[in-house]
Amino acid sequence: MEAHIGDRIVIKGHRVDEPVRDCEVIEVHGQDGGPPYLVRWSDSGHETLFFPGSDATVEHLEHSGA
Repeated sequence: MEAHIGDRIVIKGHRVDEPVRDCEVIEVHGQDGGPPYLVRWSDSGHETLFFPGSDATVEHLEHSGA
């Protein structure tokens, strides 16, 4: 998995009625955009170090060079 600052990581629910969770990548600690990532969860605002599993996908967003 490769992510960059500002990208969105989405984790699908594992059970029926389990919500989809998502977070914003704040820092990338791995080489070449790899995990672990410091992320901010959209549902709680908490920041955590995150190692995504196989159920996670990255939404690459347009990044400005500013």
